[in-house]
Amino acid sequence: MQNLEEELKHIHPTETTVALREPTVDDGAAMWRLARDSKTLDLNSSYAYLLWARDFARTSVIVTVDDEPAGFVTGYVRPDEPTTLMVWQVAVDHAYRGQRLASRMLAHLAAQHPECTHVETTITSDNTASIALFMSFASAQGAPVDVRTVFPTEAFPDGHDAELVFRIGPLS
Repeated sequence: MQNLEEELKHIHPTETTVALREPTVDDGAAMWRLARDSKTLDLNSSYAYLLWARDFARTSVIVTVDDEPAGFVTGYVRPDEPTTLMVWQVAVDHAYRGQRLASRMLAHLAAQHPECTHVETTITSDNTASIALFMSFASAQGAPVDVRTVFPTEAFPDGHDAELVFRIGPLS
């Protein structure tokens, strides 16, 4: 498999530096913009992304291309299931979609948490891109996937679509 920098050269024909790292508070505004510009994520307040980058940095990852934020994954270890990494949001800048950044961030985050034998996320049934991402992640991990409704439409006060939980694991 080509490395990520090689895959991105068609976007940036000069030297490209790609890095995966924990977010910092300084990344919070960029994370908010990436979520807003995704047009598919439920947008949290800008304050929430600052808090996320500060308080959940260990269980999140940001990808930068030439030192500019290009995507992020936010997550947390479930308090009631300390072997489960719950992925909250995945965002990739439109300019970098199709470059497997989301897949690489998920794999990186899972590798950073070997104590977590399972990865969970919630997805609405119409979000085919996220479903494909997590099914591909499960396949790459050689892990089964259990899908069920975790929050039915009736649970939401604002007409939000039902959320399905994708529970992946045990990871290999």
